[in-house]
Formats: sequence, structure tokens, C-alpha cells
Amino acid sequence: MMIRALWSAATGMRAQQQNIDAIANDLTNVNTNGYKKRLLNFADLMYQSVRASGVQGAADGNRPVGIQLGHGVRLVGTTPIFTTGSADETGLWSDMMINGNDTNFFSVTLADGTPAYTRDGSFRVNDEGELTTSEGLSLNPPITGIPTGAIDPTITESGEVQYYTETGGDIQTAGQVMLYSFMNPAGLDPMGDNLWLETASSGAAVQGTPNENGFGSILGGYVETSNVDAITEMVNMIAAQRSYEFNSRSIQASDEMLQTVNSLKQ
Repeated sequence: MMIRALWSAATGMRAQQQNIDAIANDLTNVNTNGYKKRLLNFADLMYQSVRASGVQGAADGNRPVGIQLGHGVRLVGTTPIFTTGSADETGLWSDMMINGNDTNFFSVTLADGTPAYTRDGSFRVNDEGELTTSEGLSLNPPITGIPTGAIDPTITESGEVQYYTETGGDIQTAGQVMLYSFMNPAGLDPMGDNLWLETASSGAAVQGTPNENGFGSILGGYVETSNVDAITEMVNMIAAQRSYEFNSRSIQASDEMLQTVNSLKQ
């Protein structure tokens, strides 16, 4: 029936609207440090079996194929793509980028004490000499005691925060930056502000030292940019828009066919 075509096309329009929503969100975050684009996963809906295949004793023998009519499409998941964005040199020693591992994260502590995770390595030293995010969230484990007059502060590839207290003096270590990995990083829950939360699906966070045991190294003075490619997303948006139009035309065609059927009764 044409009614089935109406509803199937409607699910297609809804799916492409969700696709465009996701693409638009990716494009708005093209300059967001550490942002990860998302891939939408679609699946076809249930099928109505008009005639089963391989029916024994059928008048025309054993049918090799049957007749199944689908009912459209639905969104089943959004998968973050954890490819590393470009390295942007900032010239600020407290900025960090994870190099060599796409699925390692920094950890920060939320106001309620809950750990959250981020790829955004834009950190600053507050008035108490502690490394925090721009929102004031402390790095986990905390890096404290960086003096106001610290000379040539740096972050090494292995995550040590080092500085001098006087020219020609001994090097001092303020703390150790740690990294975290997950069995299924796609299962992390995005909460905004470049932060992710651990879930049962992601598995428990595994702590590691940078540049050891498969963990990435730290690139000081750099931040990781978004992995969204604006040109690719614009092409994807055009394709989604065309698909939306095709589904709209299917509804229009079904409506015209229904009008034709109704006119036959007159």
C-alpha cells in the first residue's frame, strides 16, 4: 500500500534530519580543542513477510526467494571517531597534547569529586600554583606548588612538570601528569565542556604514565585541535540534504498515487 511508502519515507526524513543535526554540531565545533566528530549508525526497520522463501509443497515448487517489504530506517547509535586532531602550537608551556595514542585522556576532578576525562590539554596555573582547566577544574592527580617566579617551566614527554627556581639552579619537579585509557572509549558519556564521563559500557579507567606501556607521550606547548574536516562535513551535509529531498518526493509521489486511486471511485 502507498500508506507504507508514506511512513517509510517519513522515517527516512527523520533519519536525515538527525544526520544533519549531527553534522551541524560537528561543524560548530570545528575550532573546539580535542573535539571528536561523531558517526551516525542507521539500521533498517522491521519487515513484513508477504511470502516466505523455501515453502515446501508450494504449487510452483520450492521458492528460492520470498517477498519482504521494509518499513524504513532508524538511528541506532552515534559513534565518536577518536582520530587525533592537528597539533596547534600555542607557545604556552602549560598546554599539553597527547601524542601517539588516539584514545588516551587527561583526567580532571569535577566539583562533586567525580573524575571526568578530556582530550583538551589547555591548562592554566591558578593563583595557588595549581594546574587547572579554564573552568577551574583540577588536573587528576593534581599538580600543585608551581611558584609564581618559576623559571622555564616545561612538561616533558613523560609528563613531568619541571621548572627552575633560579638561573643555573637545580631543576625542580612539581608533579606527574598521568593519562587514562578505556576498554571501549566509544562508550564514554559526553557531558559538554570537552568532558567525558566513565560508564559501564566504557569500562573502568586505566591509569598509565605517558610514554610507557603503550600510553602516548606529552607534547608540551601544543593543544590538539578538533578532528572535524569542514570540507568533508559540508559534502556530507549536501548528501544528507539530497537524501531528505528524495524521501520528501517519495511522500509526494505516494500522495499523488493515493489521489489517483481515490479519483477512480468517482
